[in-house]
Amino acid sequence: MSGEPIIEVADVHREYRMGGETIAALSGVSFMIRDGEFVAIVGKSGSGKTTLMNMLGCLDRPTRGSYRLGGNDVQGLSDDELSRLRNHHIGFVFQSFQLLNRASAVKNVSLPLVYRGVSRSQRRTMAAAALERVGLGHRIGHRPNELSGGERQRVAIARALVGSPTLLLADEPTGNLDSATERDTMRLFYELHEAGNTIVLVTHEPSIAQQCPRAIRLADGRVVGDGPGPQVGAAQGPVPAEGLHA
Repeated sequence: MSGEPIIEVADVHREYRMGGETIAALSGVSFMIRDGEFVAIVGKSGSGKTTLMNMLGCLDRPTRGSYRLGGNDVQGLSDDELSRLRNHHIGFVFQSFQLLNRASAVKNVSLPLVYRGVSRSQRRTMAAAALERVGLGHRIGHRPNELSGGERQRVAIARALVGSPTLLLADEPTGNLDSATERDTMRLFYELHEAGNTIVLVTHEPSIAQQCPRAIRLADGRVVGDGPGPQVGAAQGPVPAEGLHA
């Protein structure tokens, strides 16, 4: 497989103290994702995928093990350094969109650029281009309540893309959408992947994971499958060794 490593997760453990008990959310997770891949992380509730997503998004750190994003060892970074890493390297897409209701589409999309110190005029130009890229160039002045669910998700994707991040990290991006809009959203992700974007999509839905070129299945805080999406997404238990991703 070509492409430089974007994500390197090595024997990652994440433990939480609850009362007098230690809860292991992740137990020895290891995998690599390279530049240009489109990967689903799939698992049932309680499998550890939300904890892993927070780790990949630099919102949390491992208890043990190492996580490198774009060659940066996350464990040794300060909170300010983590914030800068997130802002420059990660574009987030959330299930609930997380748009500002009183702001136009173009203002919502331009928000990540504020924290980079980009000028107002340049922010608007870049945000308008991102909206054009997701097929909403004609809706830049509309507020979220004037848009459909699918359009709001496209605004959220444009916001994630506006700073040209290293990684697009999508958390259950089809969870609040009807079937037709879900298909349109997945089609947009395919187009972004074809254009060279690295995408990690977190989902509990096997049908979504099966549509991705590669899927990593979690269960009880461990990787139990890593390989082609149609195979790993459909599996309910560990994937046979011959199906694992090389």
